[in-house]
Amino acid sequence: MHRPLWKVFKGVLMSLGALSLLAAALFVLANLYVLARTQGKIEDDLARCVSEPVGIVFGTSHWTRSGARNPHFEGRMGAAAALIHLGRVDHLLISGDNSTRYYNEPVTMWRDLRGRDVRDEDMTLDYAGFSTFDTLARARDVFGVQRALLITQDWHLPRALFIGEALGLEVRGCAAPDRVAAGLWQLKLREWVARVATLGDLYLWKREPHFLGPLEPLQIMPPERERLLLPRGMLNASDAASEGDTARGSVPDSPSSTPR
Repeated sequence: MHRPLWKVFKGVLMSLGALSLLAAALFVLANLYVLARTQGKIEDDLARCVSEPVGIVFGTSHWTRSGARNPHFEGRMGAAAALIHLGRVDHLLISGDNSTRYYNEPVTMWRDLRGRDVRDEDMTLDYAGFSTFDTLARARDVFGVQRALLITQDWHLPRALFIGEALGLEVRGCAAPDRVAAGLWQLKLREWVARVATLGDLYLWKREPHFLGPLEPLQIMPPERERLLLPRGMLNASDAASEGDTARGSVPDSPSSTPR
């Protein structure tokens, strides 16, 4: 005897409800796992951030869609410059999207930091930082970074730290100052989704960066006060190593990319 149609429909609804609850539970648990693994590794006070040889600055647009200056960009640039001037980091790896000739996050960040009195020799540009994963994978495989201070907003740092540690880097987070801005809740919601996707990237489909290339170890120059104490021969050698284009960096083999 056939089951009444309404009972079949009820069974389907109950199954869909159970699957939805399971998906929601896994979504929350995945986020809690990432947050728990990175708890205690983020410092909100710039003056108290740990000292590391390299600070990795994650790219973002200079402007919002409304045409206003992006407060998240402002926060990251201010934090990066402050950490250099405080002596918390010796060198900045500035990584961002340069997917077309009309959109260049690294150069925009470089120009802004120059305006904040950060020396050219204290910055290296990575033009293929299309995502948080790409930035950290290239920091390890292209620029030879082993330990670093990650510089971005506190809502972004847990995922960045989690990825960095999964890639074998020794990383700590220094939170860039942030303020309430239009669309902030959407960014935080997207970050919750991105944390779940990160687990898949790392443990299921074994994501690879879009572009790699030959090893280009960072040329970390001593601070200005230490340069004055270097023997003349060492100083000349250091100066020779830093010759070339002032906007130094690694250029990808192809301009194509996927959305961040």
